[in-house]
Amino acid sequence: MTTAFPFSAIVGQDQMKLAMILTAIEPRLGGVLVFGDRGTGKSTAVRALAALLPPIPVVEGCPVNSPNPADCPDWATVISDKTIVRPTPVIDLPLGVTEDRVTGALDIERALTRGEKAFEPGLLARANRGYLYIDEVNLLEDHIVDLLLDVAQSGENVVEREGLSVRHPARFVLVGSGNPEEGELRPQLLDRFGLSVEVTSPTDIEERIEVIRRRDAFDRAPEAFVADWQAQEADIRDRILAARGTLDATDTSDAALRDCAELCVALGADGLRGELTLLRAARALAAYERAADVTRDHLRHVAPLALSHRLRRDPLDESGSAARVARTVADVLG
Repeated sequence: MTTAFPFSAIVGQDQMKLAMILTAIEPRLGGVLVFGDRGTGKSTAVRALAALLPPIPVVEGCPVNSPNPADCPDWATVISDKTIVRPTPVIDLPLGVTEDRVTGALDIERALTRGEKAFEPGLLARANRGYLYIDEVNLLEDHIVDLLLDVAQSGENVVEREGLSVRHPARFVLVGSGNPEEGELRPQLLDRFGLSVEVTSPTDIEERIEVIRRRDAFDRAPEAFVADWQAQEADIRDRILAARGTLDATDTSDAALRDCAELCVALGADGLRGELTLLRAARALAAYERAADVTRDHLRHVAPLALSHRLRRDPLDESGSAARVARTVADVLG
């Protein structure tokens, strides 16, 4: 099994790492969209976070990673009731993938050889309770992205075709990455992602040197490098698990709700998805920081992640969306 680069050893890219952590705490955020230069650690961060998280218990032979036998779907015909432990899954979704490959379809081999009508699970089944990663999401066909976002929001995959009527849990964190120079996502799809991050190559010489030093050390002796970062990894893991436990108990005052609404109105965000995402992200951050309630500092911190990709384009404003959010946050929250 390939050793993953430690999440805590990633140099810089603090906003990207924070977005990943928040989705690990609160999967209902709706995934992360990471746009930026090639070679900035986008895919590394996804795999590193999944490797950092504790392994998940699954029923042996269950195609959807069910935690106990009662949750295994009937169509899976799982015969074992033994529970084993597996790493948190990270499933790559390739460009050019068909809808059948994503959602699952009729098992043609069994139909032809045995005359049985059986369901062959797709990538969504394998990604259940884990991460589904799409590199160059802006080049993926729109109807596939629509499908993925719908399933990620509902937490269930439903297949009704070829005489099949199948459904199974599909709860995963959707992470999309891409280079904006190769094409943009439609605004309707942008809005469906919970958080967004723009990453750039570091310009500080010392930071670039440290990136090279750590990556070279990892490539030469991965096990020793991972061992050196075990304490930092354990600290982040413990904080994520503790935040999951206190998330629902983290208080959200009416004043915080008003701040969310006023920010979104001031930015001209359509619909109410912005407020809900901002609220959930701020609550997850508060839980991660072991705070009892959501404060304006939490809202300030996560507002660029939750709102930057929801802005309408202003031809008279040449500043980036993150800068516009920062200005509005300063005006509304002080």
